[in-house]
Amino acid sequence: MSTASGPVQTQAPVVGLFTGQHVLAEFAGIDASLLDDELFLRRTLEHVLDQAGATVCDVSSKQFEPQGVTVLALLSESHASIHTYPEIGALFVDVFTCGDRARPELAVRLLAEALGAATVQTKTIHRGWETS
Repeated sequence: MSTASGPVQTQAPVVGLFTGQHVLAEFAGIDASLLDDELFLRRTLEHVLDQAGATVCDVSSKQFEPQGVTVLALLSESHASIHTYPEIGALFVDVFTCGDRARPELAVRLLAEALGAATVQTKTIHRGWETS
């Protein structure tokens, strides 16, 4: 298409921003039975991610013997994971979301509350390009 002043320039719509937050956390002081309950952990992770504005595409998990569970959530915004250690009442959490719609720090806080964690240590890494 052109006008009297020349061709009309169109821009492709912005699908996503090359920016994100990666929250790494360790929780301790959690009831061992919760950390070995695969179904509870799957449902809880999916629920807190939803509450934090993330779009969950799929959830996969693995129950280990004699104990422990890993849960992975594929998000439209990226991913989340938990890796449990029931024998010491602890777990690792990793939530990475691209863009600025989802709130990974909120997801981690809600997960800590749902599990009744006595101690929570978090570190947030800002990734990609800064947005204004």
